[in-house]
Amino acid sequence: MTPVDSAAIVAELDSFIALFAEKRKRAQYNDLSDLPAPEWMELITLYHAAIDRLAPPGSQYREHASAIIGRYTPAHPANIEALVGILRALRADYEAGRLRAVHELVHADTFADFLEMAGYLLSENYKDAAAVIAGSVLEGHLRNLAQKYGITVSRDNGRPKKADTLNAELSSTEAYSKADQKSVTAWLDLRNKAAHGQYDGYTASQVGLLVQSIQDFVMRNPA
Repeated sequence: MTPVDSAAIVAELDSFIALFAEKRKRAQYNDLSDLPAPEWMELITLYHAAIDRLAPPGSQYREHASAIIGRYTPAHPANIEALVGILRALRADYEAGRLRAVHELVHADTFADFLEMAGYLLSENYKDAAAVIAGSVLEGHLRNLAQKYGITVSRDNGRPKKADTLNAELSSTEAYSKADQKSVTAWLDLRNKAAHGQYDGYTASQVGLLVQSIQDFVMRNPA
């Protein structure tokens, strides 16, 4: 997966806002209601879809857009100005770096759910299952990071690369630091012990630290 460039999102939002400005020059009213209905209906659909696609899941941008559409009928010119305002706010946040790419947020949310599950299992004294789940999150995140940085996740024979290999390649491309690489190596070692039944090779407290450390690593290195 090619990383989404926030600058590209800003440029896309600029094009949507410029489209409104162009039509506004030909309209007498701010809501464009004096233009042919297909013109402003197209903008409403385009803007609502853009907010749904580019705004983070569960964000105020999406909630406000849905509330605006629900206030009148979806095809109502009064929706346009409010939707443009949301686009401008979304653009400002992307430009200022306050938002990460949407796919990064989705990955982070998904992995957070699994890590929460691992934490729950650990609290119920299932340290081995917790270690396996946390390790799976780590391996999945390494693969997503590799795709983000243009590193192939499969060998020439089509078989997936080992997590240790991806860890070394990611560190060499400076996706993260050498210190992180060493930590990932240790986390993978604990995961391997759990996956291969070496349950006496680690403690519950080590698994707790593993879950917390992977959570921090995922948040610091979004994919």
